[in-house]
Amino acid sequence: MFSLHTHSTYSLLKGTITVERLIELAVDNKSKYASLTDTNGMYGLIQFAKIAAVKNIKPILGALIDDPNNEKYSLICIARNNKGYAELTKVITSRKLKDDFNLIKLLDEDLSNMFLISSSLKFIRAAKDKIKTLPNFYSELIVTQKTKQSTRKLYEFSKENGIKYIASHPTYFEKKEDYALHKLVSSIRRNSTMENINEEELEDEEFYFKSSSELKKVWKNIPEAIFNAEYIAEECNVNLEFGKYKFPYFIKPNNRTAESILSELAFHGLSKKITSNASHANQRLHYELNVIDELGFSNYFLIVWDIIMEAKRRRIITIGRGSVADSLVAYALDFTQVDPIKHNLYFERFLNRGRKSPPDIDIDFSWKERDEMIRYVFDKYGYEKVAMISTIITFRARSAFRETAKAFGIPNREISKYSKYIPWTAAKNLDKLSQKFPEAKDLNFSNEPWISITKLASRLDGFPHHLSIHPSGIVITPEPITNYTALEYASNKGLGMIITQLDMYSIEDIGLMKIDLLSQRALGVLRDTIRSI
Repeated sequence: MFSLHTHSTYSLLKGTITVERLIELAVDNKSKYASLTDTNGMYGLIQFAKIAAVKNIKPILGALIDDPNNEKYSLICIARNNKGYAELTKVITSRKLKDDFNLIKLLDEDLSNMFLISSSLKFIRAAKDKIKTLPNFYSELIVTQKTKQSTRKLYEFSKENGIKYIASHPTYFEKKEDYALHKLVSSIRRNSTMENINEEELEDEEFYFKSSSELKKVWKNIPEAIFNAEYIAEECNVNLEFGKYKFPYFIKPNNRTAESILSELAFHGLSKKITSNASHANQRLHYELNVIDELGFSNYFLIVWDIIMEAKRRRIITIGRGSVADSLVAYALDFTQVDPIKHNLYFERFLNRGRKSPPDIDIDFSWKERDEMIRYVFDKYGYEKVAMISTIITFRARSAFRETAKAFGIPNREISKYSKYIPWTAAKNLDKLSQKFPEAKDLNFSNEPWISITKLASRLDGFPHHLSIHPSGIVITPEPITNYTALEYASNKGLGMIITQLDMYSIEDIGLMKIDLLSQRALGVLRDTIRSI
């Protein structure tokens, strides 16, 4: 037996187990499965599934969805298959973007490819008539000292109304002694001190990882509940197709292939640029085009070419940056202005048959006109298929120290006296700062409360803190983007900027197309100078 209800650090200041450690615990426990159901999010879901595949653990992918208007209502959604994964991303997106999101109304939608589980008796009572028509709905029975009474009521209600139920044990932290860490991250999330945080805002002290043998002892008198939990695990089969590219299609005239269009454009562009040793240049261009074709990147190159051509049509200065300058195809298509043959640059440094990820083409625009080109991409490929990519901001030494000290009730003025001497380093180094870094030699954390503060703060090392916008990344998808990733507002909802919940690494892991449109102040200066002349 195992838990279908597990939170990781990607629950953003709720869970305190990393996804890597979650899989390790499953392996150590000799379990065939591991689940992840972070709150209103899928931030770590791809990384979790990827590590699970390597360790031969079956990943159960889901999320705990709460109701913004009723804190007593909650629903766990678990993807049964790939369609269920798409349903999951859409549910999370609705929860994050819709002001009128309602958990009971959600049950009216087609959620047939997910398992729906709830431990909220109030929610189940309120939605009883709808739930009775859902064969994929289960009550979640949880047994701890605090939940025994409420679970008994839920069990009896479920039996009376013909609602199936499962054995469950929510997991938010690894060991019982990690409750202090859970209390810390909850205090940070609530912007409260650990002393003043309401106990009802914390998870049950028993919600730590328990072995299969421990859980079976708890549930030995209700074997049906164990059977149902394991049935769900067996039924869940999501294939995220790691390594398979899901690029959008460049709009092709006359039903021509992307490869033929790219070849024609490249040879035409090369003929205008190469005046000597044309035979060698043509051979290299053939070679590069064959590699691009074999790896399936022709549409990718055409989409980048289209963006650059549109910028030129609008008289916007643009240039490709980085290893793309090693490509003759890129030079022929005006991505760059550097002749790789003349300068003896190696195409393989940019792209080769052994590469497992898409090529990295960074496109620079004037800082004043980058937003105009981003809007063009949204308009060209559709707002339902384009989004800005998120980046996950994690705790490092200074942020971990500040947030932990605030949770201990230390005034900001006193925190600043110490934090300004903390170097930009990993939080795990906090208790060794004065020995490792000369600029921190006068820091003295040998007395309380600083001993406790640095000890707890160091455990936040690498924990996700909040979501932000990737400085340049945009993702374009062949189907609606919510088939692949959930969306949410960036930190300032008033700006209306919507970003993916998956970061750039997860976006690339599931084969989606990321384009970097960068802002370059120097190009703006160059443009203004030309206009002035």
